[in-house]
Amino acid sequence: MRPTMFDDATWFVPFIETYTSEKLPWATTPAIHRFDQFPPFEHYESLIQDYANHAGEAGTR
Repeated sequence: MRPTMFDDATWFVPFIETYTSEKLPWATTPAIHRFDQFPPFEHYESLIQDYANHAGEAGTR
């Protein structure tokens, strides 16, 4: 389920944006990480750790 399909998606902030090579020039997101396609496999561990760090910060607000 994509959060953007909900009536109210204001609680959701994108963390990773993929396939930016095919996006429209005017389409932007506040995603922290961007990749032309999918991230390389060797980046997944650091992305998961970074997501955990950001989720922890969001939970303390």
